[in-house]
Amino acid sequence: MVATLRPVSRRRRIWRRRVLALVALIGVPALVIAAWPLATRVIEHFELPLRYAPIIRQQAAAKHLDPALVAAVIYAETRFRPRPSPTGAEGLMQIEPATARFLARRSGGHHFQLADLDAPAVNIAYGTYYLRYLLNAYSGSTVLALAAYNGGETNVDDWLSAARAAHRRFLTRDIPLSQTRAYVSEVLSEQRAYRRRYADQLGYSG
Repeated sequence: MVATLRPVSRRRRIWRRRVLALVALIGVPALVIAAWPLATRVIEHFELPLRYAPIIRQQAAAKHLDPALVAAVIYAETRFRPRPSPTGAEGLMQIEPATARFLARRSGGHHFQLADLDAPAVNIAYGTYYLRYLLNAYSGSTVLALAAYNGGETNVDDWLSAARAAHRRFLTRDIPLSQTRAYVSEVLSEQRAYRRRYADQLGYSG
């Protein structure tokens, strides 16, 4: 479940520069004015895509999760474009084989096969189950749940033990692994963005 991260603001600046360059090539002010709202929506879609919104809403409701958090995890893991992982993680939410088997045992998925993770509905169901499991394990802390989703429960437990021994709170900035620290920050940022941008699709408006 380790994602290759790229600063969000930089990525968005690149997309805006590309659209502005296209507008400059067209060079027709009236067309620019007319096309700009559409161009903005296109930029937003590529910057922050959303697919499978009904599945995300349904599984988030079933697991008592924020649908924007689920969308943000998928975005951080695969940008909604599943791809092979060096660790063997599968599907939209990049679930590793050992984790998938563990979740199958806990959820009663007796006929589960790893190939099932290729199906978006199954992958999101297992990924949200795991998120709920981690939130329960870490007393509802989204930061710790995300850190465990990316960096592993063993690491998080070790970090918490060290923080308790030093009599201090454990915060996002205290995560020793830079990639996990960046992952947590990105998901929290994109969670807010998904909630704003896709309020209707994710069920916040009704």
